[in-house]
Amino acid sequence: MVAVPLPTFKEERELLARGFTLVAGVDEVACGCWAGPVFAGAVILPFDSRIGLVRDSKTLSREQRLRVVERIKEEAAAWAVGAATPQEVDALNIRRAGALAMRRAIEGLALVPQFVIVDAFHLPGLPMPQKAVVRGDLHVKSVAAASIVAKVARDAEMERLDAAHPGYGFARHKGYGTKEHQAALSALGPSPIHRMSYAPVKRAAAA
Repeated sequence: MVAVPLPTFKEERELLARGFTLVAGVDEVACGCWAGPVFAGAVILPFDSRIGLVRDSKTLSREQRLRVVERIKEEAAAWAVGAATPQEVDALNIRRAGALAMRRAIEGLALVPQFVIVDAFHLPGLPMPQKAVVRGDLHVKSVAAASIVAKVARDAEMERLDAAHPGYGFARHKGYGTKEHQAALSALGPSPIHRMSYAPVKRAAAA
């Protein structure tokens, strides 16, 4: 069994040595979903934070995420969530919509970061310097915290949307392409929150 690496403050401390004291980690979630918004989190953590379980949100159970997200919000110097709608995903494409959600999360922070560490790719249009770190949610503490904040917020939104659009099972699969979701999509057709540019949704709409 391969051990999951634990994220550290190595990147943040290297930036601190260069004079950056407010460093935000940013990550987005749900790019692969067939339905619902794409969410992003932005978190500025103290570099001496010792919150347990801060790691890639995908490696945590729902109960672990709900427990640790409260600690993150308590200890963070600032945190925020941003989103892009399914319609924005269709209009822009998923990568640009994800970037939009991340910019909105950064803009929502109560403190303006001096530097931003982004999971995976460069964000156009930021007024502050940034660094893209591949698999940042695995390796960078503040990015991992951002992934948890975004995941918990989006899961809550999909549970709310399940009540507004019953029959699809959004509260269970959160918009991902499960067999249950595929069966509901085939039976009911796309809902107003489906991403119409995604191939499985297109096929269901054309059926």
